[in-house]
Amino acid sequence: MDSDKNEVACELLPLLRVYKDGRVERLMGTTYSPASTDPITGVSSKDLTIVPETGVSVRLYLPNLTTTTTNQKLPVLIYFHGGGFCLSKPSTTHYHIYLNKLVAEAQVVAVSVDYRRPPEDPLPTAYEDSWAALQWVVSHRDGDGPEDWLNHHADLGRLFLAGVSAGANIAHNVAMMAGGAGSGLNAGILGMALVHPYFWGSDRIGSEALHPAKDATSRLWPFVCPSSPDNDDPRNNPVAEGAPSLMGLECRRVLVCVAEKDLLRDRGWVYYEVLGRSGWMGVVEIQETKGEDHAFHLHNLECEKTAELIRRLAAFFNRDMPRLL
Repeated sequence: MDSDKNEVACELLPLLRVYKDGRVERLMGTTYSPASTDPITGVSSKDLTIVPETGVSVRLYLPNLTTTTTNQKLPVLIYFHGGGFCLSKPSTTHYHIYLNKLVAEAQVVAVSVDYRRPPEDPLPTAYEDSWAALQWVVSHRDGDGPEDWLNHHADLGRLFLAGVSAGANIAHNVAMMAGGAGSGLNAGILGMALVHPYFWGSDRIGSEALHPAKDATSRLWPFVCPSSPDNDDPRNNPVAEGAPSLMGLECRRVLVCVAEKDLLRDRGWVYYEVLGRSGWMGVVEIQETKGEDHAFHLHNLECEKTAELIRRLAAFFNRDMPRLL
């Protein structure tokens, strides 16, 4: 019926509305930029479908290579965008600009994953698509994969995962999947950077009880993962009682970045602390940005604190590696 076209079935404000006819109206993250060569940074990008059966695609980023770096193998960054699992894409303008800046500063080859999103494709689809992207990247290890940028320029011995918010949650879960018994991938993930990671739980911790967004945040996981709506699902709350030990995380170093005013700040600190005492055989670090809120760097791309965060991430990806000139 025509009336169904404008009748709301449910909504998750301020993110989206779902109408009775099945239409999904996303209210944020809907401004897009094409892949191109960025005139400011010189970073080149292009879009590729990597799983034709599902339509999963990636946006690849390659820094501006000089005559001295053309044959230099670069670290590889698999990046997962945020947006509560259900918003944004690699082509969303603020993510595209941010990746251009990060790739230029860090001198990495980046693979930004366009995973399928709830509510059309509920979780765990995004995890499965992101796992497929990791498999696709690792298929280039011997220099004979399907994509020349990775064959020619990627050092799969320096492979990193990173993401912001829900994307950081995906990065964590992909690293746990890689470390699971029987994964069979042997990805060799060197490090992982979690920026303002989205983790949550049934009980409030720290300052969460006083935050006006706590109730909306508690509704997010049941909305995006209706098959397992408990906020203490270990994919949502990796430190919940009975969750798999973080000792199984498949990487050697982790950087957790939090923001002082972020509702999710305390969760990031708890993850850092629990990982550090879990028996995991790696090094975990944490950095807190004072005076800033969740994902500030995406909404103020030109501020000094954004530049500082990008420099911190670049140093993490290039530790013990000479800076390319």
